[in-house]
Amino acid sequence: MKELKLSTVDEFDREDLEVGKAKKRLFVGLVAGAGTVVILFLLLVLILPVIGLANVHPWAPYIFSMLVGTLILLVFWATSGLILNILFGRSLLLFSKMRGLSIKLFLPLMTLVGKLIGISKDRVRSSFVKVNNDLVGSQAKRYQPKELLLLMPHCLQRSKCKMRLTYSINNCKRCGKCPIDKLIGLSEHYGIHLAIATGGTIARRIVVQRRPKLILAVACERDLASGIQDTYPLPVFGILNFRPNGPCLDTDVPLDVLEDAIRRFMKPGFYPENKPVPLNKIRLVKGGENASKDQQTGTAGSS
Repeated sequence: MKELKLSTVDEFDREDLEVGKAKKRLFVGLVAGAGTVVILFLLLVLILPVIGLANVHPWAPYIFSMLVGTLILLVFWATSGLILNILFGRSLLLFSKMRGLSIKLFLPLMTLVGKLIGISKDRVRSSFVKVNNDLVGSQAKRYQPKELLLLMPHCLQRSKCKMRLTYSINNCKRCGKCPIDKLIGLSEHYGIHLAIATGGTIARRIVVQRRPKLILAVACERDLASGIQDTYPLPVFGILNFRPNGPCLDTDVPLDVLEDAIRRFMKPGFYPENKPVPLNKIRLVKGGENASKDQQTGTAGSS
């Protein structure tokens, strides 16, 4: 099993810089292609019926042309705004919900365009997850631990393990034979709820029950892309799992990347090293202990 020896997401991005750039280029290209397809379709819709509409009403062709023309401008604006946001971190005027646009409109179209030109669905989904993470991270919001949710796939659990973790992560015996043990440790260290989902229905139920403000999810390209769509507008930061044994079987998670994502979105005041130590856990200094003993000895002598 390949071990990931990186301590931060920034280091991970530097090591995988070319892959990250390729994913962004792929996403931008597919967004541009999808937007062009929609505009051409709308132009076709605009041109064909114009002659027939004149027989309905003299103003009908002009009204129809104005409606379709407005749609063309909106699609062009949306495509340009999303590309600018991805490449330069800037959006067009009155256009801030770029992540929602990419989720609702462009991902299905990008998948279709990618299929037409021979790009696999996983490559399209991977680029989508990468750009979604950039858009989520650009919001620069931070949260309390109780507002975060660690959502993991059940395939991280050892396939031969008979314990059921979907309804309670506490059923884990913490034998250390799969990543669940370390994930529980990470959850306890930062005080974030950890949940295991066997599918989209269970994942949605967990989200409804916990009502987090941000989800840190680990899964494959397909599950991450569909999960990001299902939970919108709730932000999801996706991390791809490792699949040394193939899909959905004894998978692994880059724990250091996950921990860095936790620290990226958690308010620094809630970092374990920044929490104040409870008074009942503060140990007395040595001088204080000796003074206490001397006082007890003096009291005993006087009696």
